[in-house]
Amino acid sequence: MVEKFCLLVTGFCCALFSYGQTGITNLSNSQLKPGGDTAKMEWFGNAKLGIFIHYGMYAVNGVDESWSFHNKKISHADYMKQMKGFTASKYDPEQWAALIKESGARYAVITTKHHDGLALWNTKEKHYSTVKNTPAKRDLITPFFKALDQFGIKRGAYFSLIDWSYPDYPGFLKDSSRYKIANDTARWARFSRFNKAQIREISQQFRPDLWWFDGDWEHSAEEWDAAGIRRMILEDKPTAIINSRLQGYGDYATPEQNTPIHRPKGNWWELCMTINNNWGYQHSDTNWKTPTEIISIFADAIGSGGNLLLDIGPKEDGTIPPEQVTVLRELGKWNRKHSEAIFDSKGGMPHGHFYGPSTLSKDSATLYLFLAGKPSGTVWIKGLVNRIKSIRVVGTGQPLTHKIVGKISWSQVPGLVYIDIPPTVKDDYMSVVALELDGPLRLYAGHGGL
Repeated sequence: MVEKFCLLVTGFCCALFSYGQTGITNLSNSQLKPGGDTAKMEWFGNAKLGIFIHYGMYAVNGVDESWSFHNKKISHADYMKQMKGFTASKYDPEQWAALIKESGARYAVITTKHHDGLALWNTKEKHYSTVKNTPAKRDLITPFFKALDQFGIKRGAYFSLIDWSYPDYPGFLKDSSRYKIANDTARWARFSRFNKAQIREISQQFRPDLWWFDGDWEHSAEEWDAAGIRRMILEDKPTAIINSRLQGYGDYATPEQNTPIHRPKGNWWELCMTINNNWGYQHSDTNWKTPTEIISIFADAIGSGGNLLLDIGPKEDGTIPPEQVTVLRELGKWNRKHSEAIFDSKGGMPHGHFYGPSTLSKDSATLYLFLAGKPSGTVWIKGLVNRIKSIRVVGTGQPLTHKIVGKISWSQVPGLVYIDIPPTVKDDYMSVVALELDGPLRLYAGHGGL
């Protein structure tokens, strides 16, 4: 839905501007058109938080997932030997799902196969799998998705289009390839058949609510047959959502690690980010983000109308590092306290009106301000046309006072809103205040003056 706000200049309403969502279009058919199906995207827009799980053989030695051999940090042979140590001996999918639920996340995305080619399900294709090639000797995806179902969490499947270990895939190491597609189209056709067969297996066996593709940069949409892959998925499940890493045939944008300064283009977007510096488990990486840092990043994302897909990297035995457990539990505690400002909300005011994130209720009549840095004293809003009916602290209901500064009686240009924040307003991580307005949010976005 696109909200309209009144632009007031020199005392009269001279224009309307839209602050909301713009479409992404690639395919003509309305069902297949990326970003074109608002109904199926509704749950995603309301979800706000997802948990990403990078689980694979790379956790055995604690090396970069797939990239360690591609970038020649170790040999491919030594990398693949890690399969012998991948036991999943303490893997407890119900415990994983319970922790995800506790965090407040409404969807979870797990690596079904990374660029190294190891499938975490019992693939029928003649290639590596945890069932056939590791001591785990089992399908790790089926029980996890069943556990998600029990907790009402949407299923997300990460799948690498790249498979650097498959003999018919061109790419291998950073400075060498097996062949060029133009020189051996039959070989590429064999890989394409294999790739689509695995996608079909996941689609039909697991019916993901969300597909998280990766690795599309190595080939064009035509070479991947991105349109055909999208069509195949939607034929199996018309409501499936696809991320942007399918060479333009996805439904939402996926910036990685770096928080956007300006809202990404498109109707929906999601920031994927690690809790430390790496996606998969690495024993040497102890640069953990704190709950305060994660919560501030999360608030910034939802304030710009996006989601956060927060990554965890389990150890090879299936246990989740305690530092990651702590972050998820603390995030969940904060989410439960401030849920009305987070879930089922929409992005708040554009930059320049408030020094911090903000969100809006669905009817745009409640404005939520996220107070970074545990402030006391006053915070202020510029350009708020609405009359404020009341202000309260979310989670406690404590009422707050405010005053209007600089309002000229005969001008329609609004004054500045100063809100008093007493020392008693102290959340452990970030306080949120709710402004009940006299109607849908209206903002002045002019250059001052009369």
